[in-house]
Amino acid sequence: MRDFLFTDEVLVADTESATEGVEAVAETATESVAEPTTVLENVTNIENIKEGVAELFSYDFSTLMQLFIDGAISFAMKVVAALVVFYVGRWIIRRVLSFMDKVYKKRNVDESLRSFLSGIVKVLLYVVVVLVVIQILGINTASLVAMLASAGLAIGMALSGTLQNFAGGVMILILKPYRVGDYIDAQGEEGTVKSIGLFSTEIITVDNRIIYIPNSTISSAVIDNYSTSATRRVDWTVSVEYGTDPEKVRKVLLDIIAEDKRASNEPKPVVYLVELADSAVKFSARAWCKNEDYWGLKLDIQERIYTELPKNGISFPFPQLDVTVKKTIQ
Repeated sequence: MRDFLFTDEVLVADTESATEGVEAVAETATESVAEPTTVLENVTNIENIKEGVAELFSYDFSTLMQLFIDGAISFAMKVVAALVVFYVGRWIIRRVLSFMDKVYKKRNVDESLRSFLSGIVKVLLYVVVVLVVIQILGINTASLVAMLASAGLAIGMALSGTLQNFAGGVMILILKPYRVGDYIDAQGEEGTVKSIGLFSTEIITVDNRIIYIPNSTISSAVIDNYSTSATRRVDWTVSVEYGTDPEKVRKVLLDIIAEDKRASNEPKPVVYLVELADSAVKFSARAWCKNEDYWGLKLDIQERIYTELPKNGISFPFPQLDVTVKKTIQ
């Protein structure tokens, strides 16, 4: 009886050990199957490549030529379809931009905002067209987008200056320190604003030079906008000889200004004696005019001052220096 019980205990123990061993082997097998999935996929891909190469070499020359011709025709059709989509997309983009221009004019949208918004819409639409063309050509756009996303940080760092220009353009459109058509002086350059782009502001100078100023620079610079107000004050500085009657000078200058209809009577023109210089007495004549008449009035009156003052017995001084020579008599 004791032997029988001992035997049963041994059998039970052996059975339990075997069960545990089977479970351990099953877990190990499960882990080994779950972990190396990528390895199995790579092996499968390699096997597929080998089978494809072997199948390719099993074809005769005529079959290979037929496969090449079929592939070339298929690729050519994709290229033609991509070109058609690109040109149709470009035509649609032009129509969209033309429609936006009509809406801008109808709603009296500011000229500066027009060019900026049109530039953004144009870039976004062309990006969509390019992605569609790439998809038609058979290139995986998902992998392309993932690659661009992973390179976004590096691109952002490399284009930090360009992004700053874009942000500067947004700030210019929000704060509006100047608009298209304004005459400004910024960064040592002076001219009329032709356009405010995504990354730079285009200025035309009086001698018809075109200057591009980065938006990041001009948005943080000191800007002198001459077109903000409807009127401007014109100043003329006139130097006359010592001994000249101030009232006579004042009357002649006021008469010259009054004869020009571009000079405003409100506020009235004035003439002040502003400085007693070393060799001359300096007067300042001041008058107001419309903004667009500034340069014409300033230059015309300047020329009349030069011609009319001598006719009224008022002379312009020349720099003088009195030298006294002392001679020592021995």
